[in-house]
Amino acid sequence: MTVPLTHRQRVLVVDDFDDAREMYAEYLEFVGFQVDVARNGVEAVEKAQGTPPDIILMDLSLPVMDGWEATRRLKQDQRTRNIPVMALSGHVLAGNAEQARQAGADEFVAKPCLPQDLEDRIRRMLKPSKSKNQP
Repeated sequence: MTVPLTHRQRVLVVDDFDDAREMYAEYLEFVGFQVDVARNGVEAVEKAQGTPPDIILMDLSLPVMDGWEATRRLKQDQRTRNIPVMALSGHVLAGNAEQARQAGADEFVAKPCLPQDLEDRIRRMLKPSKSKNQP
């Protein structure tokens, strides 16, 4: 089934590491998403407020404004609070997943993460589900 270009779901990929950002963006475009990118938290918040994506992949270690603060600001803004945020971090310390959720992230993913696994998680998060509140 081909999805018309006007109905492609939009993903905002936020990562300051060029290779990671480009790899995820290229892969997600290849599998049918419309992708926008940001290099820091300030860019992420501005882009999400300007043209809200369907989901945001947010690296937590970012320059200018980190992913924790960017996520908090997005979740406090009426225009962007309902956009799912998937926090990505290479620093997998005890408590990071819980801290990411407290900041407003809907999901926490440890990097490195295979693009296929990321795509699967994105599709699950974007799929309407009656059991969304169940673990």
